[in-house]
Amino acid sequence: MENNKTIQEPAEEKKSSKWKSLVKKFGIGGIIFFTVKGIITSTLIYFLGKNFWTVISNYFSTIFD
Repeated sequence: MENNKTIQEPAEEKKSSKWKSLVKKFGIGGIIFFTVKGIITSTLIYFLGKNFWTVISNYFSTIFD
């Protein structure tokens, strides 16, 4: 006698939210780390970009004086 078991596949896969999958992948510490890293990087890019042309123009103006 063979025992044939039917495999019940869920008709609809439950999609977990994006946050839950990120928490599973990185953990709470990882999400906090990447958030703080992004804030610091954005701040540095903003302030360095803000003064970039001033620094470059002063550099070239001192060369040609």
